[in-house]
Amino acid sequence: MSHDGVRLRAVMRSVAFLTAGALAVPALAACGTEDQAGKPLAPQDIARAARAQVADGGTLRWAVDTVPETFNTFQADADATTTRVAQAVLPSMYRLDANGRPARNADYLESAKVVETEPKQVVLYKLNQQAVWSDGREIGAADFAAQWRALSGRDSAYWTARNAGYDRIEKIERGANDLEVRVTFRRSYADWQSLFSPLYPKDVMGTPDSFNDGARRKLKVTAGPFALKSVDREKGRIRLAPNPRWWGQPAKLSEIVLTAVKRDRRAAALAAGEIDLAEIDPAAARRIDGAAQGGAGPLAGPGGRSAAKALSSWALAHGSDEEAANDELHARRELGKSVATWERQQKALRDYEVRKSLEPAYTQLALNGAGGPLADERVRRAVARALDREELVEVVLEPLGLPAVPVGSHLALSGQEAYADNSGALGGQDTKEAQALLADAGWVPGGPVKERKKTEKAAGAQGEKSGLDKAGEVPSEGGDDGTYIVGQDDKAPGRADGEHGGDHGRQLAQDGKQYVDRNGAPGAYAPRGTAAPAGPAPGALAKDGKALTLRFVLPTGAGSEPLHAVAGRITRMLDRVGIRTELTKVSGESYFKDHIASGEYDLALYSWPASAFPATDARPIYAKPVPAADGSLSVEQNYTRVGTDQVDQLFDQAISTLDEEEERSLLRKADARIWAAAGSIPLYQRPQLTAAKKNVVNAGAFGFQTPVYEDMGFLKKGARISASPSEK
Repeated sequence: MSHDGVRLRAVMRSVAFLTAGALAVPALAACGTEDQAGKPLAPQDIARAARAQVADGGTLRWAVDTVPETFNTFQADADATTTRVAQAVLPSMYRLDANGRPARNADYLESAKVVETEPKQVVLYKLNQQAVWSDGREIGAADFAAQWRALSGRDSAYWTARNAGYDRIEKIERGANDLEVRVTFRRSYADWQSLFSPLYPKDVMGTPDSFNDGARRKLKVTAGPFALKSVDREKGRIRLAPNPRWWGQPAKLSEIVLTAVKRDRRAAALAAGEIDLAEIDPAAARRIDGAAQGGAGPLAGPGGRSAAKALSSWALAHGSDEEAANDELHARRELGKSVATWERQQKALRDYEVRKSLEPAYTQLALNGAGGPLADERVRRAVARALDREELVEVVLEPLGLPAVPVGSHLALSGQEAYADNSGALGGQDTKEAQALLADAGWVPGGPVKERKKTEKAAGAQGEKSGLDKAGEVPSEGGDDGTYIVGQDDKAPGRADGEHGGDHGRQLAQDGKQYVDRNGAPGAYAPRGTAAPAGPAPGALAKDGKALTLRFVLPTGAGSEPLHAVAGRITRMLDRVGIRTELTKVSGESYFKDHIASGEYDLALYSWPASAFPATDARPIYAKPVPAADGSLSVEQNYTRVGTDQVDQLFDQAISTLDEEEERSLLRKADARIWAAAGSIPLYQRPQLTAAKKNVVNAGAFGFQTPVYEDMGFLKKGARISASPSEK
C-alpha cells in the first residue's frame, strides 16, 4: 500500500433506481462475450534492448521502499520488495505479459493444461527438464505438494495470509515421470493458473516452523536467474547475485543491489550517484525533466525561499537594524548554499531520464456504507453522480503526459481479459440527478448548518481537520497567512501542471496576496481575504436537524500530493450539489490501519492493484460483509462495507466455471452491479514514473509486465536501444 492509496496483496449512463433490494441494470448488454479488453492505455517504457546490445557485468543499484520483514510472499507482512525479490530468485509457473494477462513461463513450464473435468478437474503440469533448485535438486511434485499443504488452510499452525485456490485442491501426485505434476481439485477452479507462482522449495513449505520462520530473513534455496546473496538490514541493502545453476539465459548483470531509500529522498540520492533506478513522484520527475532541458530549476531549493524574496530583503540586510541585518545576511548566505546545492544536483540529474507508464493499479474514491448518510444507497449514488471523473483524471495524469482516461472497471484494467467499461451501470456526472437522489433520500436545503473554523487541530489519530470555505475549497495546510490557490485549472504561475496547484494544502503567497484564476486572467492576484470565487451552489442540505457533512480522510507525507489535488476537486463538485465535506489529514503510517480498515471515514482515496485473476483476488474486496461469531462485522477486504448477494453469487459462479468466455461474462456482470451499488468509484490508473540512468536498459516503468531480470543491464558503448513503443 502506498500514499496514492494503500497497496495490498489483493487485487484489484444511468440505471434504474434500486429499491427494496431489487437490482435492475440495463447496461448489462455491455457484458457480452465479445472482447472489450482493448489495449493497455500506456505501453511499458523500459529502454528495450536486445541482449546482444547489453554489456556483460555491472551492478544495478535499485531503490526500494524497505528491506522487507519477510521473504515469504504468502505471509501477511510481505510487501512490494518481497515480491521483487521473489520474482528474481524463485520459480513462477506463470507471469504477466505486457497486457496484464498470464503467460506460461517457459523457463519452468513446458506445458500446463486441464486434462480432465469430470468427475473432477485435473491439471497436468509438465516441467522444464532443466529446472533445478540451487542445491541441485529437481523441481518437482514434492515442492508442489508441500506448498499446497501449507496454503490449503487446513493447518492453522501455518501463518498464511491467504489460501485462495489452494483450498480447492484435493491431492497432488507425481505424473508419468518426475517431470509431471498432476493436480486434482475438489471443486472446479477457474483461476488455476494463479497457483504456484511463486513456488517455494519443500524445505520452506514442508513444516509450520520452516514456513513461519525459514524464509523470513533469508532464502537458502532458490531457483531463479538470481540468488539472494546477502541482506544488510542496518544499511538497508539486499544483494542479488547470478545463480550459478540457472539454466536459462544468463543474467547480464553481475549484481543487483536493492537499497531502501525514502521516496522524498530519491531525487537527492539520484543526484549523488547512489542509485541507478528508482520509482519517483511527480515532483522528482519534473526536476529530472527540467535538468534534461538544461535548466537549474527553481532558485528556491530545499530552504523554500524564492530569489524574489531574497532580493527584496536587500534593504533590510543593509538597514540600520544591525541585529535584523545580521540575521538576514545569514539567511541569504544559507540561501546561496541551498541554491548552489540545488544547481549541483540538477547538473548531476542530467545523467538520468524519466520513464513513464501506468501502474497496474487504480485509485478509487471509497464511500463507507456502514453507517451515517452513506448507508443510504441514494446518497452514495448522489456522490457518484456529482463527480466529473474525466476532470479528476486530468488533474493527475494530463500534466505527466499520460493518457487521461477514467477507469471503467473495478475488476480489471484496459488490456486485461476481464476489462469492460461498466460505469454506465451507475451513470456519468449529472448535477440534477444527484440533487434529485438527495431530495428523495430526505436531504433538503434550509437545515441548520453550523459555521466551521477555517482550520482546527484534532488530537491523536484524528489528525488535522480542515473545514471548507463557502466555495468548498480546502484551506491551507502550510501557509501561515492562510492563503490558498484556487482556480478552474488550479495552476499556479510558473507551473506546467495542475497537480500541486490543485492541492489546496500547497500555497503560493506573494506579498500577502493569493493567486486567483477562475474569474480572471491567469496570474491575476487578489488582496488577501478575498473570497474564493465559485459558481452558484445550493444551500446546505439537512435532514432531521443534521447537516449533510461527510468526513473525507486523506494521508499526508511524500507522494500524497496527487490525492490532495483530487480531493480538492471532489470537495468542490460535492459542494455544488449541497454535500459538505470535512477534510481530515492523517499520517500515512496510520491512514490504512486506523482509518480505512477500521471504518473511521466517510470518503477516502486509496488504490487497489490489478490482478490477472479477479475472480480470486477481487472477491474479498467486494464480498458482502457478514456478522462474525463475536457480533462484529466480518468485512474481509471490503473496507467500504458495501456488498450484495448478487455480486457474491456472480463471483462464486465465475470462480467455478472452466469456460473462459463465461468467466469473463460473469465478472463483467459482477462489475456492473458493483458500480450500481456505488460503494467505490474507480477514478484513474496510477502513474508509474521511474528515474533511470540513461544507459540502463530493459528496466524502468514496466507497466503490467513482470520484469525479466536476466535481461536487465547497461547498454554497450556504441549500441542503441530498440524503438520505443511511441516510435513503433
